Amino acid sequence: MTQPGTQQTDSPPQGAPPAGPGEDRGVQPPTHREIVAILGGLMIGMFLAALDQTIVATSMRTIGDDLQGLSLQAWVTTAYLLTATISTPLYGKLSDVYGRKPFYLAAISIFVVGSLLSGTADSMYQLALYRGVQGLGAGGLMSLAITILGDLVPPRERARYQAYFLAVFGTSSVLGPVIGGFFAGADEILGIAGWRWVFLVNVPLGVLGLVVVTRVLHLPPVRRVEHRIDWPGALALVVALVPLLVVAEQGRSWGWTSPRAVTAYVVGAVGLVAFWLCERRAGADAILPLRLFRLRVFSVGAAANVVIGLAMFGGLAVLPLYLQIVRGQSPTQAGLTLVPFTVGIMSGSVIAGQTTSRTGRYKIFPVLGTVLMVVGCLTFATLDVDTPFAWIFAFSVVFGLGLGFTMQPLVLAVQNAVPVQDMGVATSSSLFFRQMGGTLGTALFLSVLFSTVVPNISKAFASAATTPELQAALADPAVRADPANADVVALLETGGTGGLGIDDSSFISALDPRLARPILEGFAQSIDLVLLLAGIVMVAGVVLTVLIPELPLRTVSGIQGRLADDAAADRAAADQAAVDEAAVDEAERFTDGPARVTTPTRHSLDH
Repeated sequence: MTQPGTQQTDSPPQGAPPAGPGEDRGVQPPTHREIVAILGGLMIGMFLAALDQTIVATSMRTIGDDLQGLSLQAWVTTAYLLTATISTPLYGKLSDVYGRKPFYLAAISIFVVGSLLSGTADSMYQLALYRGVQGLGAGGLMSLAITILGDLVPPRERARYQAYFLAVFGTSSVLGPVIGGFFAGADEILGIAGWRWVFLVNVPLGVLGLVVVTRVLHLPPVRRVEHRIDWPGALALVVALVPLLVVAEQGRSWGWTSPRAVTAYVVGAVGLVAFWLCERRAGADAILPLRLFRLRVFSVGAAANVVIGLAMFGGLAVLPLYLQIVRGQSPTQAGLTLVPFTVGIMSGSVIAGQTTSRTGRYKIFPVLGTVLMVVGCLTFATLDVDTPFAWIFAFSVVFGLGLGFTMQPLVLAVQNAVPVQDMGVATSSSLFFRQMGGTLGTALFLSVLFSTVVPNISKAFASAATTPELQAALADPAVRADPANADVVALLETGGTGGLGIDDSSFISALDPRLARPILEGFAQSIDLVLLLAGIVMVAGVVLTVLIPELPLRTVSGIQGRLADDAAADRAAADQAAVDEAAVDEAERFTDGPARVTTPTRHSLDH
């Protein structure tokens, strides 16, 4: 029988199989088999979001050429990034209030619709719009999956199950370039342009995810409490983030101090102030409750996530460029070269999860993980044109191991520190801050890369000018007669390479190797500078993880904690009702009973 004031959005129909984890059986925890079945559905959703990022990036050049808008490709990425970032905290807050399952199903559905629309786009502007729809769904796929796991499993056991999620992340990082390269290289598949399958492949996967999640994910109903949706805060968040994310993506082409960039800074700053005021006014109904920042674990964890996202995404953004430009690999080959990176992530996650489950201690892993990320960045900063691939594999394992030690334990620490009713908003906020750091890092580090690469190439040519190899290349009639070498030869004969264009790097592979060598060295030097800066930034990450307090891990899951809180609230309400009723009875006995005795006395005194 339904409790008064509850909402039955997640409950199964009559005649359904025995209750799922946590449903209609008090606070009984789910079994390992039940958890693994649910993880299957959650992993499909996460795989959609993780795969989409790598598969689209690999195919974007082919897509831009086919839609005759390669120069607009940044807007396709920006549209997805905007909607995914903004919707992430909204999913967390709304799922805390109204339940996880409806919003997870909604996230998958929106993502599938956006994928289907993207596969039918006839222009880059249409594709940017449809990718924005995709991002609205993607914002909930990863954050809600991690939150639902927190609902099902106590913190002490949670870390070992999170290794499944990191396995999805790692697998997608390897498969994405391979699948993207296959689709982009195919003229047609089943009568449809090959690149369109980059998006259409999400449709059957998403439908499978909807079916699995609908059948296996049964959560207890969320107690209905009067809440108002923080629409002013949501609007202020949009005003704050849209201009800042746009300038992060477009600032390099606009100019960081151009009028458009300055306008974006001002509007974003006004939006941030408005968001803070709205959240302060909304109180408990806020999208990002300010009271959470009074928890040291949450506030320091937020700062750590920004720093780690900045170094992780910013640093990793240049590694594929190193492999494809400096080492001449295809996107598929570059993806396979980074397999050791995935091995490191998965190994670190498994070690951290199993150790945390046995000992209940977790702080050592973010600290050790950020140290390993510093080491990984600094060793990557030694890459040059001839670095053996064995060293690249070793550096990748170290960096991946650091990420595996760091990513999930940080989320676990935040989930464990906040009240269970705030688990959704806390989890989504952790991912939100990490994504914001990643966006900032990517913009910052790519700006450093492309602003230094031409000067570094010029220096490399100046150093090589007197070498026998370059002199022989310039004197070789075959080299001078090859049209592919004409531009570089002309620049060298005029005394400099400052006018060398690098917006399209495909010309490098056609150059004579002796002319290409200084260009590759210049790229390697700029990439090394970016990775050195990432390593320096990660030192702040080490300091922040050291400052995070280590709280004892709770031994109950989010569902158990929520149901226990509801039961305690019911008992407190019942006790208060009993006290109130007793007080009323006492008042009635005091007023009615004595009144019948004392009235004649007053009457006699009056006379």
